[in-house]
Amino acid sequence: MAPPKPALDWESLTARALGCEACALCETRNQVVFGEGNPDADLLFVGEAPGYHEDQQGRPFVGKAGELLTAMIERGMHLRREDVYIANVLKCRPPENRNPAPDEVERCRPFLLAQIELIRPKVVCALGGQALRALTGHEGGISRARGRPVPFGDAVLVPTFHPAYLLRNPAAKREAWDDLKTVMRILAGDSGSR
Repeated sequence: MAPPKPALDWESLTARALGCEACALCETRNQVVFGEGNPDADLLFVGEAPGYHEDQQGRPFVGKAGELLTAMIERGMHLRREDVYIANVLKCRPPENRNPAPDEVERCRPFLLAQIELIRPKVVCALGGQALRALTGHEGGISRARGRPVPFGDAVLVPTFHPAYLLRNPAAKREAWDDLKTVMRILAGDSGSR
């Protein structure tokens, strides 16, 4: 099945994603993890790819990294998880949670771009280097790019660390919190400069 064309409605986009066979990940997935949240959200979080728990439940960010992301949203930003939108670059889990292959990203990116077009968020928060690379082509590491807002169509993109990285490197939580404060300033109408 071919990747979607832009300007689809939610129903058709979801149906295409659920039936997608554009790459070999369709042979190993349990479920397509399309995304969830408010389709009119001002804030979109984009991760890399579903993990084991996401593949089992069909929902993004439900494992340990998801628990941390939910805490960041709810306790840190004082938003409700259901008021933002959460998606991944890939909609299917790579075997053994390996990094997405470039051809998988290319085949799946149209789904994410269509989601962004339909949501029309004010801020896209790229969680980790893989999401940043898929969205912008940025080849440098996330450490140097994080927290620096960049124009992204009609939105502003703010890169930060992936919650899984924060679980392995708790000292980076302070920097991630600074990045989320930047997101909140932009949502409040500020330019996002630090």
